[in-house]
Amino acid sequence: MSHSNFVICIDNSDFPVSLERRKIYKVVSDEMAEKLDQIRVIDETGEDYLYPTSCFIDAQLSKDVEAAVEKVA
Repeated sequence: MSHSNFVICIDNSDFPVSLERRKIYKVVSDEMAEKLDQIRVIDETGEDYLYPTSCFIDAQLSKDVEAAVEKVA
């Protein structure tokens, strides 16, 4: 999964406490995780954890929107 700095959760069925559907999450770069079809995001705990890439889609935010989201994250 090639992604930007942010993704949107589309499936939290296995992680209802850690992820919220339709919420934007910040991605933490992790090449090893990507090789395992996983993605590292900062979840509801405020910590970064690995999740299956199938739980997310790329947020495809413009640079201005990404900067605004980064500012409040």
